[in-house]
Amino acid sequence: MTDKQKDKVAKDAKASKAKAKAKAGANGEPQELQDRIGEFLYPHTKDYIFDELSENYLKKNNFYDILSNVPVPIRKDDLTNLTNVKIAHNMAVIIGCDINFKFRDNYVEYIKRSFGTDFAKPLINEGVEAASKNDFDYACILFRAALLIDPNSSDALYCYARACKDSYEIGEGEDYVGRYKAEALESFERLTIDKPDFDMGFYFLGYAYLNMGLYIKAQLTWKDFLALIEGDESEEKKAMREEIEERLADLEEPVLIETGYNCILSNRFADGIKILSSYEDSERFKNWWPLWYYLGIAYKNIDDIDSAEESFRKVLKLSPSNIEAMTELVEIYKKTGEKELEEKYANKIKLVKRNIEEERAEKNKSYS
Repeated sequence: MTDKQKDKVAKDAKASKAKAKAKAGANGEPQELQDRIGEFLYPHTKDYIFDELSENYLKKNNFYDILSNVPVPIRKDDLTNLTNVKIAHNMAVIIGCDINFKFRDNYVEYIKRSFGTDFAKPLINEGVEAASKNDFDYACILFRAALLIDPNSSDALYCYARACKDSYEIGEGEDYVGRYKAEALESFERLTIDKPDFDMGFYFLGYAYLNMGLYIKAQLTWKDFLALIEGDESEEKKAMREEIEERLADLEEPVLIETGYNCILSNRFADGIKILSSYEDSERFKNWWPLWYYLGIAYKNIDDIDSAEESFRKVLKLSPSNIEAMTELVEIYKKTGEKELEEKYANKIKLVKRNIEEERAEKNKSYS
């Protein structure tokens, strides 16, 4: 390592140490971060054991202040040849699995003090390789670690968002898919804010909004994408322009329907009913349960109880375990004095909730 590189590492370490102190709470605990997907990544920690490094090693290498009484992760096959690089990589995997790990800030400080924020780059490269082999969970772990080491890395953020997207596209289970969708969406949003000139951020964010049923946002985002690639006549961008223009044409009616939803959410019930009721017989949209749910909400709020009941029942034909629709029917039957029907749907709600809890418990057991 050259003197210039050593100076850079020292400066990075000093800056990161000051930042860590600023982030830590009054009790010195690391700042807790929101973690939607950590429970799915935790199984990757099973190959590690934890042990403390010797006091002599820590003092000799200027790590005593951050690693004294701090266990570090070690793979069994590392025991005969444990290097600084391996220690740092092991730490990265652990904090990538659990971004709120008790010794997260100690590990990040060790990595920065040893290698600077540049250590994020090989993690990103390794993550890209893992993603190319469809090992998206491991890729997510490495990209998450890279972002903890270098929060300003747009490459890590972009790759992480892509890996989350790829994960939910091949994943199973409503909880798994939902969490990865939300994580991908938030990451692409951050990316477009951090790099407003990066067209691919807007391209994928549009799809993230589409997959969440946020059609107005998808429309606006893709219009921004088209503006960013305007004048780019490369074959790749020409194909993407054609693709997104077709998507925007397909979005015209969903955008109108979402406008109807928004009318109802803002208590403009008559306007919402006028928009949504025009799609009741549409071959494309008549089987969208949210269409009937929002119509039910609107009818309920204007005291058209018969139409509200009919709408919520249609929701349940399309989405039999829809707790929200069942809850609305319970309230309607309570109001109309139909005790038997009120109890019927109240019991169904309990059954669905119990099934969800049992499924979650079974899934958690498989990850423990």
